[in-house]
Amino acid sequence: MTNANPILGVYLSDSLDLDAVYGDALRSAADDVVLRHPHEIDNPEDVRFAICWLPGEQAFEAYPNLTLAMSIGAGVDALLAHPGLGDGVQIARVRDPHQADLMAGFAAHEVLHREREFATLERNAAKAHWEPLPMRAPASAKVAVLGHGTMGRAVVEAVAALGFSVRVACRSQPQAPVKGVTYLTGERAVMEASNGADYLINVLPLTASTENVLGKALFAKLAKGAWLVQIGRGEHLVEDDLVAAIESGQLSGASLDVFRGEPLPADHPFWQNERLRITPHIASDSLPEVVAGQVIDTARALRDDQPLAMGVDRARGY
Repeated sequence: MTNANPILGVYLSDSLDLDAVYGDALRSAADDVVLRHPHEIDNPEDVRFAICWLPGEQAFEAYPNLTLAMSIGAGVDALLAHPGLGDGVQIARVRDPHQADLMAGFAAHEVLHREREFATLERNAAKAHWEPLPMRAPASAKVAVLGHGTMGRAVVEAVAALGFSVRVACRSQPQAPVKGVTYLTGERAVMEASNGADYLINVLPLTASTENVLGKALFAKLAKGAWLVQIGRGEHLVEDDLVAAIESGQLSGASLDVFRGEPLPADHPFWQNERLRITPHIASDSLPEVVAGQVIDTARALRDDQPLAMGVDRARGY
């Protein structure tokens, strides 16, 4: 049934055709929430909301009555810092439970890949060389997880289920802690969780206090030869400090899925570093049908002056 009061939105992205990815799911789920490309908008003043992925600097200027910007991903740092979004524009983000599961699987895979030395086994197999490698009990390996939001909790559950010893740095003690996991809070939580860790998994949101958190001081707290799994935001990592830590042997290497500049430039030295496992920001993704459903629910709540369940607290940054 067509709603008498449809709400108009616009796709805003400099790098992704959002309609190609999510348009079919949106159109099949609702006819009262309408989304258009910027060039399809006849009356910009009618646009109430935008769904976004890395919008350009002037992306919002044409829409004087815009009251909501919604990210199709979990990260909203680009919107929070966007010069075109005043305090009066609400920000929301997609919260896809499947995305958390995908993220958890990626993190667990990277820890296991290093812990069980699958790279060495693959090289041996290519040479028809039979050599069983030593192993240790999973509980002997210490894993530090930074962050315990939707993504962080899924990562913690997955890694703990494999038997690893897990410590978590989080904003507050969880109401339903994972059995056997140690939770640390407060200003020193990140350093305390990382102390002596063999693996460091970063799932923090990007805020003023977490930018550049993956740097020299933190790496020095890890066990010698530790491994970093970086699936937070590119701005968390001090790249020169990572390279120095690898060259000194403090880190044996890292799995990097997010970067300060994406796509990672072809001439970036990371590509040539054999100690790095690089993936193109695919640790997880939002499923089109989930994005569509949450965009529609959020747009309707906006239209009907209801609270936004997917809204972001600007002060907290997530």
